[in-house]
Amino acid sequence: MAQIDKPETGLALTMGEPGGIGGELSLKTWIERDRNNTPAFFVIDSVERLQRIASNLGWTVAVEEISSPDQCEAVFHHALPVLSVGMVPSYIPGQATAASATAVCRSIEMAVELAMNDDVRAIVTNPIQKNALYDAGFKYPGHTEFIAHLSGGIEPVMMLASPELRVVPLSIHEPIVQAITSINSETIVRKSLIVANALRQDFALADPRLAMAGLNPHAGENATMGFEDSTIIAPAIETLRRSGLNVMGPVPPDALFMARMRSSYDVAICHYHDQALIPIKAIDVERAVNVTVGLPIIRTSPDHGTALDIAGTGTAEPTSLIAALHMADNIARNRRDAQISKDTR
Repeated sequence: MAQIDKPETGLALTMGEPGGIGGELSLKTWIERDRNNTPAFFVIDSVERLQRIASNLGWTVAVEEISSPDQCEAVFHHALPVLSVGMVPSYIPGQATAASATAVCRSIEMAVELAMNDDVRAIVTNPIQKNALYDAGFKYPGHTEFIAHLSGGIEPVMMLASPELRVVPLSIHEPIVQAITSINSETIVRKSLIVANALRQDFALADPRLAMAGLNPHAGENATMGFEDSTIIAPAIETLRRSGLNVMGPVPPDALFMARMRSSYDVAICHYHDQALIPIKAIDVERAVNVTVGLPIIRTSPDHGTALDIAGTGTAEPTSLIAALHMADNIARNRRDAQISKDTR
């Protein structure tokens, strides 16, 4: 991508749900920037809104508007850089309403456009409240699908990554019955290939090791506890192996996340939302990051929601957002290094 020939730019952080904790997290992350060695970022938000949040919480934070992303690095050491979203969103801490939907979506649109133009190295998204957007006519199942649409209609795959574990749910926000009945070998293969490529490109793993979760107890136990593991999942694994991938499985789900098992693979491919998210949240929730793989741009996000119940109290913990910024920065460096290596062969 052209960004290799450009000077290093900051990371774009979206506003998220105005009534949630996104603004507090943005401010607190900047306040703690030196202690956490946080890479430079700017927020696509409203200066007035962020100043109001800081004042209400009694925080002394310098907030400075920038007119373009290339000003981020110069401002970041003395003030939180803000690229104006073009409006001051209506918000009440602890409440999510359709009134702010235009600003929320505009912040995301601006971030994606900047990334597609290589004006930023990556985007990091603060959490949104989907039901408030739905009330305003939002047509996408969620954040990830909206970003995939904006970045060219590419099929996105969600990965949750932490220092202890990486997981991929092959289905995300759909009822469990629907998720299970939609399992098929083609989808498993297609999405696993996307994940493997991301592990090489974004995580610098030359020979990624995939562990495929079983669906049924004991991975079906020779089809005595369900047919899916032997007739759908196992054939998909064989196809992936023939393509040259290192894939184990199907592994009984109750054994897959034990400590001794986790050291034997780089990512666990799971078949529905909770099969993936329960273990990573139980094992390493504070450092877990949502990474959307398969996109032409880099996008990470904290692995938590808008936390309306504590919004406005100043108690929100920024650990996951800080981890998301660091991961976006690392992925950008890995992609740059991989491209430089390719260009010099």
